Order: sequence, then C-alpha cells, then structure tokens
Amino acid sequence: MSGPSSISFSALGARLQPPAVTALMAAALENPHVLSLAAGFTDTSTLPLREVGQVVADLAARDGRPEHLQYGTTLGRPGLRELLAARTATLDGLPAGAIPAAQTIVANGSQQILHAAAQVLCDAGDIVLVEQPTYFVFLDILAGLGARAVALPEHPDGSLDLAAISARLAALRAAGETRRIKAVYLQGYFANPSGASRTEAEKNGLATVLRDAGLIVPVIEDAAYRDLWFDEPWPARSVLALEAWREFPRLYLGTLTKPFASGLRVGYGHATDAAWFARLGWLKGHADFGTTNFNQAILERIVADRTLDDYLARTRPIYGGKRRRLHDALIHAGLRELGWSWIPPGGGLTMWVRGPRGLDTSTEAPLWRAAMEEGVLYVPGALCLAEPEAAGCVRLSFGVLNGAELDEAARRFTRAAARAGTAAVTG
Repeated sequence: MSGPSSISFSALGARLQPPAVTALMAAALENPHVLSLAAGFTDTSTLPLREVGQVVADLAARDGRPEHLQYGTTLGRPGLRELLAARTATLDGLPAGAIPAAQTIVANGSQQILHAAAQVLCDAGDIVLVEQPTYFVFLDILAGLGARAVALPEHPDGSLDLAAISARLAALRAAGETRRIKAVYLQGYFANPSGASRTEAEKNGLATVLRDAGLIVPVIEDAAYRDLWFDEPWPARSVLALEAWREFPRLYLGTLTKPFASGLRVGYGHATDAAWFARLGWLKGHADFGTTNFNQAILERIVADRTLDDYLARTRPIYGGKRRRLHDALIHAGLRELGWSWIPPGGGLTMWVRGPRGLDTSTEAPLWRAAMEEGVLYVPGALCLAEPEAAGCVRLSFGVLNGAELDEAARRFTRAAARAGTAAVTG
C-alpha cells in the first residue's frame, strides 16, 4: 500500500479510526494459542445447522419463482416484519397490532439500524446520554460522527442514580449544552458488557427526570440479549409499552443474530416516530436497498413455526452453564483474593469484572501484556466507558469457549492479574 494519502477527506472520513474490535480480533489472530474471553461470539457447536438446512431445502424445493433469491425491499420482508412486530408485542404484554409492522425495519444486524439512528440524529458536537458502562461499538460509532457520549450516573450496585442524573442535566443546562443532547441510549436487558437489566421503575424514573428537564428527546432501547436469559426472562417491559415514555420518540432494537444464528446477520427495529422511521429507511436505502432477502426468508420460517423458541429452550441452559463455569473457575483460580469482583449475569454473553481500584486494564498496561503472554484475551473496560472512572474493569465473554477452555482461560487471566498486581506493587 502507498504512503500517506493526499486525499482531502470529509470531516467524517478524517475523524474515522479503526474500530476497537478490529484490534482485539487482530490480537487473537496473531497468537493462535490464545483463548479469547473478548469475542462476543455465540457457541459454534450449538449453531442451528439442522434447522437452517431443513428450511433451505424446503425453499429450494419450491416450484415457480424463487423470490427469496431476488432482491428484497429496503424495509425488509413484509411477512418477517409482521412476525417480529407481533413477537415484540407479546414480550411486552401488548395486544395484537399494538406494534405495527409498518413501523418495523429489518437490517443487516441491529447494529446497522443503531448506526443509522445515530447518523440521522447527531452532528459533530452533539451529545448522547448512555449508561456506564455501555456497548463499546456504539461509542466508536459516536466518535466517528464527532458526537460525545455522556454517562448517566449510577449507584454502586449499577442502578440508575436519578438524583445524580437530574444534577448532571442541570449542569449541562448551565453550560448551555442541553440543546446538543440528541438521544438517550439504553440496554434494558442483560446489557453488553455489564449483564445488568433495567427495572420498569428505573426506566420510568429516567423518563420523568428527562421530562422535568424539558428533554423530550429520542430514546433507543437496545434489546439484543432479551431472549438470552438463563433462569427466567427479565420481567420489565420495554419503552414501547411504558406510559412514562409515550411522549418520547422511541426506537426499540432487537436481533435474531445472537439468539439464533450470528452468521445470518438479521436484526430489526420498531420506531414510534414517523419522520425518524422514514429517515432510517432512506439512509439504509442509500447503502443497502435489499438486505439479505434469502436470510430473511429463512428466518421468517424459523420465527413462524416456533423453531426459534424451541432452539432457545435448548441453548439457554448451555449458556447459563457457561456463565456458571466461568464464574466458578474465576473463584477457584483465586481472582477474588486478588481484589477483583463481579456479579454473575442472569443472561447475555458477557461478564463485567472490576479490578482493584487504580488498576489499568488498557492495551498499554502490564495486565494486558501479562494476559497476552499467558495466552488469554479480554476487552479493556475503558473501551466501554463514556467517562473515565477510578477502578479498572474488563469485559469477559463466555459464549464461544467450551467448559474446559473456560477453566483454562480463567486460570490464565488470574495468573495475569496476579502478575499485574505484583508489577504495580514493585513499580
């Protein structure tokens, strides 16, 4: 490749940096013996080969026009949109038709819609309110747009600190910045990376605080892990069903990627605001005017005949067992004795592990170097934080490794933590 470019890039092009996930993947590929607790992958051994194969065979056997091999529409297959709208309504205890298919968009993973939502809302210098920690890929998206993520304060147990949020909004108003607040981004169900879920009281309280501050701004609820519960589903309804949020433009994001087959890459969104929904479709149409019609045809059948529900019933115990395996392995390896703490999540694929106060978990720190030498990979917590905090954290993912690999990865990580702690003391 040639040297420095002489191209005059746009403001967006000039701001762009390699996504953080790219460096993490490269670190794993450069060392084939590494055990990755960083990748948020699903378990390859459980992927639904038989179920998908049967649907593909049925589609191939159809007589007449194979419309599933033709371009689809920008908004997605009408039948799949109907099914997904009805599924979300059922999860929220809403009557049939309460979430219209006409306000549902299907995309190449829910992240495509998340990116589009940020693009149509945010200019450089704008603000999005996020949880702390939050989905680190979304933070990359905002950085690329030149937007700023501002953390919603939380209590030590991870619940929203509504009084502190009100104070933060007042400070932003005093600084003349509330006009730049364009959206609120929440992960209501088994969040990535924290594994936490929001109660209805928290959601309603946040809506009240925003309304009292005069901020009727769009809210995005990312429910990527809502179906991946272990013992029981999280009971709180989404912002689509809560009266406290009725005045707000709302976008609910779901996916069939994590709960079924990640390689099919199909996600969806339900939007309550017609102008916002239209622009999501327009922007998507500029880049993609027929998202994976074949994949959607497969998943339309999978959702319609309840294959998805049967598959989830089989795989939830597997992921719950992986969560317990990593939790127990970290304890057995002695990580808690080194000053680390965590709360096992009730769903999802990630665990948020907090190190001793003042520990640096970045890719320049002794912990990272020790972990790479030990052959284990993690996501540095700073990547998931809108604002710095004193205690170093890491995100550990348990979806892809098998039980024995999780045991060994826990031992390797604990050895790295011990080495980093020793380095901090002697340094």
